[in-house]
Amino acid sequence: METRSRKQHGGWEKSVFVTVGTTRFDKLIETVCCASTLKCLQMLGYKKVLLQVGAGEVEPTESTVQGITVDSYRFKPSIKEDIDSADLVISHAGAGSCLETLGAGKKLLVVINDELMGNHQLELAYQLHQDQHLYYCNCKNLVETLETSDFEKLVPFQPGKPEIFAQFLDKMMGFSSP
Repeated sequence: METRSRKQHGGWEKSVFVTVGTTRFDKLIETVCCASTLKCLQMLGYKKVLLQVGAGEVEPTESTVQGITVDSYRFKPSIKEDIDSADLVISHAGAGSCLETLGAGKKLLVVINDELMGNHQLELAYQLHQDQHLYYCNCKNLVETLETSDFEKLVPFQPGKPEIFAQFLDKMMGFSSP
């Protein structure tokens, strides 16, 4: 059974899934919900945004803004179905969210939380960007990054080799590999 967005007018509605994982990243949720971001997404052909807002204080309500339906939830046991049904995933830079999205073969834009101290997420996003698997930005340049990124040029991530990623994380965190 196809798990894509509902069919409308003979074609699939393009959708965006936004995830902050279990963290608080209210600035990302607020940035995605602002009129300029929604207008940009609408111009790129997206019709639906689903927000996974995590432990944050922002409580978006279901609405239609700039021609885009916006819906949200805090947590689910698994976000796999939401990732699978999205055409684009906008995510915090958590390793789990990045790997699950890339493993599903989805277009990924990672938004760095510049307010985190000792943020190793930037290093992860940078390396995955260098390997051409994703684009990354911060909240300030989210719209510009959406407008200028060619997601068709991204290189598919080859899942199934978790030991390589574990070695990368060990190196990044300053641990030695056995």
